[in-house]
Amino acid sequence: MTSAPPWLDPRTAYAHVPFCAHHCGYCDFAVTVGQDHTVELYLDALELELKRLGNPRPVETIFLGGGTPTHLSEPQLDRLLTLLCHWFPWPRGNEASIESTPDSLTPGKCQLLAHHGITRISLGVQSFDSQTLKSLDRAHKSDQIAEAVEAIRPHIPALSLDLMFAAPGTTLEAWLADVQTALAWNPQHLSTYGLTYEKGTPLWKARQRGELNIVPEETELAMYEATIDTLTAHGFEHYEVSNFARPGHRCRHNERYWANHAYYGVGTGAARYVDGSRELNVRNTTDYIRKLLAGDSPTYQMELLDPIERASETAAVQLRRAQGIDFAGYAEQCGIGFDELFQLGAEPLLVQGLLEQTAESIRLTRRGFCVADGIVEHLLARRTTPS
Repeated sequence: MTSAPPWLDPRTAYAHVPFCAHHCGYCDFAVTVGQDHTVELYLDALELELKRLGNPRPVETIFLGGGTPTHLSEPQLDRLLTLLCHWFPWPRGNEASIESTPDSLTPGKCQLLAHHGITRISLGVQSFDSQTLKSLDRAHKSDQIAEAVEAIRPHIPALSLDLMFAAPGTTLEAWLADVQTALAWNPQHLSTYGLTYEKGTPLWKARQRGELNIVPEETELAMYEATIDTLTAHGFEHYEVSNFARPGHRCRHNERYWANHAYYGVGTGAARYVDGSRELNVRNTTDYIRKLLAGDSPTYQMELLDPIERASETAAVQLRRAQGIDFAGYAEQCGIGFDELFQLGAEPLLVQGLLEQTAESIRLTRRGFCVADGIVEHLLARRTTPS
């Protein structure tokens, strides 16, 4: 029996753990602070949601995000991972990632993670500079980063570091110092994100009040381009707008998202994409627990994407990859050719040198990477709807 293609049949799973010791000033994720007494109830609720699958669903990759999954105690982490190993069994040695903060890791937790088959830790460093960490409202201290890496290395084979540029008051020189410090730890993977001021967050409010020394756009662009130059010179592949990996160490889980393949998702605020249908769970942890313990579904939104919307979404995410969009693969996945929807919108971008096209594919240029979000908006706004 032939299985469905990966854009319909999930081969990967995401589990959300909302608990954090501290809610950072720029974060608008579904997080829960000061409610550690509800962790066991949350795990009860998560187990009930997983049971709704009916049977275990084998996957090839899994990702535990948050929140801060490693904020949980060792017994709680053990329970969480035991649940996930049962309902989303993955072959030992396949990619299994977990997000963490430097201040939430211990050698004991790392040993426990390895015991359950975790192979990769995504460590939310953001910066190695104490003043920058303060401006980003991070709770950890710079010296805790070294302690975390030293705890990881004997147990977990792959380390990814998350860094954030354009923090208030930072300079190009300070950012490059962060990149060089990250390289000195010899990680297999680096994610570098420009700070975004999400509406409603404390940092957004501070910006609205004029209290922050905002990094100019031209400096932010210089930071991004210097990142590309520095990391590629050190042997990293720039394989997605914000992500760099040593050969053989790309995040396979995230590559599924950027291909717009199907995935399972459980937990507070989690999304899942199965058989062309997208579902979202409630973002409030108390509501999530209450609904599941009452026997109700945690889903609050469900959308069955029509073929054109699914094709548009696929183009938007696949274009973020360095490889861009393979025309034949896109047509097979979407049932429609890229040129039928986007060729008119793509033509001026090709002339401007923001996109480059061959007979087989289309992708961002170096200049295009710098304005990737604007390019996607342009293409979607000028989409041709087939008659």
